[in-house]
Amino acid sequence: MFESFFENKKSWLSSEGPDSDIVISTRIRLARNIEGYPFPNRATLAQKNQVFLKVGEAYPKIEHLDSAFFLPMESIDDLDRQFLLERHLISQEHMHYPRGKGLILSRSEVVSIMINEEDHLRMQVIVSGFDLVKAWRIINKIDDEISTYLLFSFSPEIGYLTSCPTNVGTGLRASCMLHLPALVMTKRVDKILELLAKLSFTTRGLFGEGTQALGNFFQISNQVSLGMSEEEIMDSLAGVVKQVKEQELNARENLLKRYLPTLEDSVWRAWGILKCCRLISTKEALSHLSMLRLGVDLGIIKEVGKDIINRFFIMIQPAHLQKIEGKVLKEEERDYIRAELIREKLS
Repeated sequence: MFESFFENKKSWLSSEGPDSDIVISTRIRLARNIEGYPFPNRATLAQKNQVFLKVGEAYPKIEHLDSAFFLPMESIDDLDRQFLLERHLISQEHMHYPRGKGLILSRSEVVSIMINEEDHLRMQVIVSGFDLVKAWRIINKIDDEISTYLLFSFSPEIGYLTSCPTNVGTGLRASCMLHLPALVMTKRVDKILELLAKLSFTTRGLFGEGTQALGNFFQISNQVSLGMSEEEIMDSLAGVVKQVKEQELNARENLLKRYLPTLEDSVWRAWGILKCCRLISTKEALSHLSMLRLGVDLGIIKEVGKDIINRFFIMIQPAHLQKIEGKVLKEEERDYIRAELIREKLS
């Protein structure tokens, strides 16, 4: 159903945004609930279906959504749901128990709206690089437009009402995905993550909540929104991301100055394995691709571009490989095809 996404050149994977050598993507998500209906975890199937229909009446009137997909989750098969998760367009929560749930998805993949996930609407905008202003401009306009057709649950005292208390207030969750291989290699990343937690920021892995930091990717986001304006949340995140980015740049400079032979050896070993392997798991591939991307950023490797490597991080995931092949694959078959795909693109 979503095969055209393979050809998207301007998605968050494009490496065209600001500071995209370290900040892979910026995402802003808004949680909203429709007045008069229970939160999804308390709603009956009939009430969820009513919410789905009300959203369906409103979405064609929204400028950024006029040509978007509008689908009940039940109409999306298991493989496509996994595919959308791998592309960061739905959450793990939204994958499961699809009855009463829906999805609005722009064909550019910039905008996705989950219907009846944890809240009635989880509206998301994701863009390449470190660009909170661009992401906010898009999602704020969508929120303004859709609120003219749907009345959201709102308290003058505390703000938007949401299923999870940490989202009450603005309902805004802003996050940036950072590639931090040098901080991992120099064993400084754990102290930075501890400090972020003390400052009320959450750090997750490549695929969000409950996932590991595979490929040295770390997703940093605000933990609470109550008592803060949207601008304050974004300014706070921007300040933290800038500091982490500077720490990563300093760590890279330190590696180049003091450990160049070791660094070059690690980069070229990753290159050699990826170009010659015949079987490779997702976890191993992500590790080597991370090192290869660092080598490209530092000018050690010049034979491949960052945009290709960025796409690899998603293309080698299980659902993507199965969609490329057009069939269900066993794990060992995926390992073989993953290696074949990487070799082909790097040769």
